[in-house]
Amino acid sequence: MFGPAGNSVSFYEDGNKSTVQAFAWLKERGLDAYEYQAGKGLYVSDETFKAIREKAEENGIAVSLHAPYFISLSSQDDEIRNKSVKYIVQSASAADLLGADIFVVHSGSTAKLDREEALKKAEDSLEKSAAALIEGGYKAKAGLETMGKANQLGTVEEVIRLCGICPQMYYPVVDFGHLNARTLGGIKTEDDYKRIFNAIAEGLSPEHAENLHCHFSKIEYTGMGEKKHLTFEDENFGPDERLFIKAVVSLGVTPTVICESAGTMAEDARRLKDIYEEMIDEV
Repeated sequence: MFGPAGNSVSFYEDGNKSTVQAFAWLKERGLDAYEYQAGKGLYVSDETFKAIREKAEENGIAVSLHAPYFISLSSQDDEIRNKSVKYIVQSASAADLLGADIFVVHSGSTAKLDREEALKKAEDSLEKSAAALIEGGYKAKAGLETMGKANQLGTVEEVIRLCGICPQMYYPVVDFGHLNARTLGGIKTEDDYKRIFNAIAEGLSPEHAENLHCHFSKIEYTGMGEKKHLTFEDENFGPDERLFIKAVVSLGVTPTVICESAGTMAEDARRLKDIYEEMIDEV
């Protein structure tokens, strides 16, 4: 499945004003996924979430949710981490209202901690979150995202380790643009993509890899990693979308691919789907 993270500029240029309108618009363009952006907080009503779910289901669009950016799994401040557990539970509740299978959470930052200490704090937060999510009976899974800056937690290996705390509740969310940025252009070949899927299959399970929820966009980077998201028109920064789809088709996996291009996420998501359909026809 392919779709955008939030609404493209063209969505509003077409006269639309509300996310409730997004799903018929996406269906017309042959897309079948959408990630609701709650990075700044979960401020809409339960009724709005339910209305979004109704329109998404009506148009056959699979919905996911991006949880608030201010969640901090690895903060040195215990109060902040405890609040983050509550935000994760709130995100799970919102995801269930949306009918989302997964909600995406940032993996954390090292800040002034050494990497291992930051990981242990994140693990503690996720152990508490898993207990709360299981107790609450939430259906949506928490997706732990690979991150784009060197000082952030979120290498493939770190995300696998964190998901291993509760593999039935935590799933990896691979942002290929982030990984390419944090490795300063390290994703160069089809095999580079395949190694990521294989690492997840071996470190968690084949099912985690086969049904991967992932983000894809071209991202400008500096020596510290991610700088800003670009569009597919950029020719200076990767990763390469055709090699990505080639790896997906070769492996026979069926990821949900959310495009996070800057302003053209629906158009670039459609381009990814076009490449996928072209390559599938050649198999």
